[in-house]
Amino acid sequence: MAAAAVSNELHAREVAEALNEVQFTGFHLRAILTAGMGFFTSAYDLTVIGTAVVLANSFWHATPLMIGLVTSISLAFTVLGAFVFGAIADRLGRKSVYGMEAILMTVGALGSALATGPLSMIIWRSIMGFGIGGDYPLSAVIMSEYANRQNRGKMVGMVFSCQALGFLAGPVVLLTMLAAGISHDLCWRIALGLGALPAAGVILLRRSMPESPRWMARARGEGWKAARQLALYSDGMLKAAGADHRVREPLRKYLLTLLGTAGAWFVLDYAYYGNTICMPLILKQLVPPHAVDPLLTSTAWNAIIFGLFAVPGYVFAFMFCDKLGRKFLQMLGFAMMALLFLIIGVVPGLVTAVTPFLILFGLSYFFVEFGPNVTTFILAAELFPVNQRTTGHGISAGVAKAGAFMGVFLFPILQSALGLSNILILSAGLSAVGLILTAVCIKEPARKALEETSLESGWTSLPTPVAAPAPVGSKIPEMAAV
Repeated sequence: MAAAAVSNELHAREVAEALNEVQFTGFHLRAILTAGMGFFTSAYDLTVIGTAVVLANSFWHATPLMIGLVTSISLAFTVLGAFVFGAIADRLGRKSVYGMEAILMTVGALGSALATGPLSMIIWRSIMGFGIGGDYPLSAVIMSEYANRQNRGKMVGMVFSCQALGFLAGPVVLLTMLAAGISHDLCWRIALGLGALPAAGVILLRRSMPESPRWMARARGEGWKAARQLALYSDGMLKAAGADHRVREPLRKYLLTLLGTAGAWFVLDYAYYGNTICMPLILKQLVPPHAVDPLLTSTAWNAIIFGLFAVPGYVFAFMFCDKLGRKFLQMLGFAMMALLFLIIGVVPGLVTAVTPFLILFGLSYFFVEFGPNVTTFILAAELFPVNQRTTGHGISAGVAKAGAFMGVFLFPILQSALGLSNILILSAGLSAVGLILTAVCIKEPARKALEETSLESGWTSLPTPVAAPAPVGSKIPEMAAV
């Protein structure tokens, strides 16, 4: 049994080295697109729900409490989905549940479009939120476990940056329909229903993704099977059937890391989601009184801010996170967010001065994306061991979405009680907290092997593999196999 365990560990090392060194292939591109469509869906929904609820409530006449629940309930269930899917995927495997969350997002989006009132909308958006929550740990970890060490940040960042396209698509869809004169009742239903398309389009692709070789080798103890799936070693293959040499790192060993990944993500999402979903309320204050259609004007400004500031931030983040480091970008982003939010909040009259406000508010969005909005997602997929990776990411994402729920639910209440300036000062303080948590709790994982960044037991002291890993630049022969 000892020989079988050693053989399994050798194959696990071969699998890890092959994945760490392999060049970018067509499979990686397919995986990025397959995983990224979930984040396109969530971002698209994030940008249309605020306007959709405004349009729908002109027919429903619901109470402010009900409207608050409609706009925030999906985030509450995102917390639950991230916890549940993350825990299941570490125990049963990534492939066992991947695609289920896309089904939930599709059903939730279609149901929301057919909602007959705020109560039914709350039910359907709860289902959608549960699916979105599950997408966070699964898509992030699957991509990180297939990525190489040199470009892992870029690959995982590209998955998350599909948000940028969703953020642009939402306002464009709304602008097109509003400008075309489509009835408001039909407009919000079409906008929400279209959110089902990207998620539905990748269901089959996700269900056909192969199991993560890293998980098979080190969490399941099936290094020989993972090696066979990953590459053809022929004569060097040692079929160690029955081997059980698994990574069983306890999560408590990573509590400081978890404080950093979950805590920084929490304060980010409190400020980010509150400002994003409630952006129509923020921009409404800036719309000139002579505007022909205030809703159309504020939606157009929403699209301009995302297009000019947020989208470049996403692109710069995944292009430079491997060169500059995730930790550096996250600290830079939090520092600039704190500074910009503070300037907007304390300079008298700035929140009502259209051009200066839009520039500073837009710059804050740039540094959100060129910083913690992308890096929190990447870091949580890198810093935990393979047997706790989706659990750790799920907890981090779930805690973050609890912050998002609080931000969205409390934003209108705090705005009426404190005013927009004081809310932005609060966001500045939270950004400073995120900066401190990143500095104290996070280790830099850029350009290191995934096993090294997560401090998996025995990784640095493993014996030399009996068979050479797949050569750099080679394709992964059985990558498409189930």
